[in-house]
Amino acid sequence: MSFKTISGLAGVAPSYDAFILDLWGVVHNGHHPYPGVLDCMDRLRSEGKPILLLSNAPRTNGYVIEFLENIGVARARYDHILTSGDITREVLTHRDHPFLKGAGTAFYQIGADRDKGLEDGLDYRRVSSVGEADFLICTGLVDDQIETPENYRDLLQGALKHDLPMLCANPDLTVMRGTTSHYCAGAIAALYEEIGGRVELFGKPYPEVYRQAMEKLQLSKPSGILAIGDSMRTDIKGANAAGIDSVLVSGGIHADEWGLKDGQLPTAEQIEAVTRQYQFSPDYVIGHMVW
Repeated sequence: MSFKTISGLAGVAPSYDAFILDLWGVVHNGHHPYPGVLDCMDRLRSEGKPILLLSNAPRTNGYVIEFLENIGVARARYDHILTSGDITREVLTHRDHPFLKGAGTAFYQIGADRDKGLEDGLDYRRVSSVGEADFLICTGLVDDQIETPENYRDLLQGALKHDLPMLCANPDLTVMRGTTSHYCAGAIAALYEEIGGRVELFGKPYPEVYRQAMEKLQLSKPSGILAIGDSMRTDIKGANAAGIDSVLVSGGIHADEWGLKDGQLPTAEQIEAVTRQYQFSPDYVIGHMVW
């Protein structure tokens, strides 16, 4: 497994036609953009390189665009945006997923009030108990500041008794908000699977989100794309499976396990250890996404 450590994108950008950027851990930390990121995005676009933001946010893209505007990432800085929430909404719209065929329209949502847009304008009914539901939608924890997936074990046991399938709109296990790690919907989905529940996850690293990303970029081959992400489990795994070159940002979700601060680079031994763990490798490693 081979990778190259780089200090910025300037040396590799000319080799690619388009860029797929993760959001949390790459563009921003949940509060503000990382230093140098906006300049890097501007330089890419000035070189005529389209940018697609690809996020496992459990909300449709309009809500994510609004969030990005509020933290200083203007809509003019990128060309396209696609979220796991968008993919989940498509499944709800078409109703051709095995979990929904012939099922009722009542769902119980596990997640915070901010996780919006999935069922807007569709013929579904949100209910207040798993006993009333036909299926679950998991968008995250109600309060990820203080809760863990274990807080949901009893609720999930109740859902399992009714054999409710779960649609998970965010496969991420954790995310960095500022300098603190918080659990995501994927962690609850993993617990539900562990106790015997049926789960379908949407977003990275699954193929459909990359198919749609390439369609939006109007590229038929993955060879001209560089994907930048901070998670081996989702960003790098998904890019590798799609045949897309990738950059691992070490200042994101893996920074804690490597003991890194302020965009420091991990050692070659640390990177090799994580590539052995996952059995695949990024093409490049960078501290933060800078030019």
